[in-house]
Amino acid sequence: MRALLETLLGKPEGIVVFQLLEATQFTIYLSLLAFIGGGIFGGLITLARISPQKWLKKAAISYIWLFQSTPLLMLLFLTGLGIPRLMGQDVNPWIAAGVSLTLYASAYMADVWRGAIESLPQGQWEGGSALGLRFGATLRHIILPQAIRVALAPTVGFMVQIIKGTSLAYIIGFHDLMAIGRRWANAPVEGTEPFIIYPLMALVYFSLCYPLSLIARRLERRLGSISDRPKAEVA
Repeated sequence: MRALLETLLGKPEGIVVFQLLEATQFTIYLSLLAFIGGGIFGGLITLARISPQKWLKKAAISYIWLFQSTPLLMLLFLTGLGIPRLMGQDVNPWIAAGVSLTLYASAYMADVWRGAIESLPQGQWEGGSALGLRFGATLRHIILPQAIRVALAPTVGFMVQIIKGTSLAYIIGFHDLMAIGRRWANAPVEGTEPFIIYPLMALVYFSLCYPLSLIARRLERRLGSISDRPKAEVA
């Protein structure tokens, strides 16, 4: 791959493009880690947020408020530089970036999913109660199938925000697309000027984010069309 790019683009352009593409895989891995981890914790926070138990609600609200109010850059500094310095321990940039982005993502995803659930008419909950279903059964069988439709687009849209948020991880030594791009942009090498490198990086980020938006719209239309059909037709 590298030899091919060097042959097609020459030096240093071929080397630059190869390294940017190679670093993109770490941006993708970190984004997936944050999305999965944030989804798991966000789901738990969502359940606590809509729980009938008041203390669970208050704990969930405090969690969401705390990590939505804390800038992602500050979380990265604390987990990657501040806390390790105070404890006298070195923290792997993967762990620090993963923890920071997971906390950040879980707070926002929990709020998105809570909003999707609460956007449904109260009569849906009352209908489940009338059928003798408990809170968990009503949530699983009646509320969640409808809330997924509402939450799908903003959830995938937030995935785009996670991908862009990974660009801040370079400050703690995480070697992703942004870190490699900045290194080349600051290098005294002809052909690696910032006005060349940064548009290339923007193109890579666009290539990662734009397809997600298209997939989200297609899934939303597909799920919407199925959900809007009469039950007999769906069956």
